[in-house]
Amino acid sequence: MAFKLSKRSLKRLEGVHPQLVDTVKIALSKYAIYDFGVTCGVRDIATQKKLMASGASKTLRSKHLIQDDGYSHAVDLVCYDGGVRWEMPYYISTAEAMRSAAREVGLALTWGACWHVKDYCAAEDDCDDLMDDYIALRRSQNRSAFLDGPHWQARF
Repeated sequence: MAFKLSKRSLKRLEGVHPQLVDTVKIALSKYAIYDFGVTCGVRDIATQKKLMASGASKTLRSKHLIQDDGYSHAVDLVCYDGGVRWEMPYYISTAEAMRSAAREVGLALTWGACWHVKDYCAAEDDCDDLMDDYIALRRSQNRSAFLDGPHWQARF
């Protein structure tokens, strides 16, 4: 089934780098098993500070902020399957769709469930294996994993 972005999601992509926008559109229309929408593209510094204070973000250098080229380099997606879904298997499926689309566009991505892989698109491992590797790495460092399955950022 081919899905398409809602007007609200398209609005949230305004100001996002065109290659990342193309990747999201192709992922949804061509590769996605589950419907998804965009919850955030561009973010201002005040919002970023609030998210960091709440623990929902770990940096004030978010790729959601406008970068030197005038675009945001990040998007957050939300999966739908009879309603909003936050369970990780939905985001693993979306990760496969995003990786396929990014490869088609020629874009390097970092996924928020495997931060240790800087070019997620170049990795050959399954998405869930990459996430498990990230969790194991963080545990080996006596640190907790920050799993942000809805988050994608482009690497330019």
